[in-house]
Amino acid sequence: MIASLIRFSRVLAAGTAAMTMLSLSACNNVTPAMPNTPVTQPEQAAAPMMQAVVGDYADAGYENRSQGYDWVGVMVRSAGNEQIDIKVRARSDIKKPTCHFDGTARLMGQDKAHGVIFQTKVNDSTAFFQFKDGKLTIDSQDKYALNQFCSGGGTLVGDYQKLSSDLDLT
Repeated sequence: MIASLIRFSRVLAAGTAAMTMLSLSACNNVTPAMPNTPVTQPEQAAAPMMQAVVGDYADAGYENRSQGYDWVGVMVRSAGNEQIDIKVRARSDIKKPTCHFDGTARLMGQDKAHGVIFQTKVNDSTAFFQFKDGKLTIDSQDKYALNQFCSGGGTLVGDYQKLSSDLDLT
């Protein structure tokens, strides 16, 4: 009986030692990174709020561009979960463009009454980009701060309708 207990304790000790070694070696089981292999993060689906604001917008003159009317368009692209890139361009095919602006705006907030509002600093003032019901409204605390980006007395301040297709810059 004592001989069997000694054998059992030896088997138990060997089994425990083997399990301990196995579990410790599993902790160090790391596969080295392959050289020159880029590590990519899984793409996250854009938040519904960002999907609603991303797109191209244009002022009322855009519809009459074929008749030679001047127009201003705004291209809005996602730059993260709470940030957008904004590019404002004006007609440039038959005359010098009247407006040009490139900027980034951060999410200020959203609610049903006001839609989604982004803001950015422009010329020591804050510019607001309000998106609601397929319309973008650009405004500022100082309305003249947004005149610098346009010539001929123009301004970025105003309303822009969301387009169903990409902005035609010609």
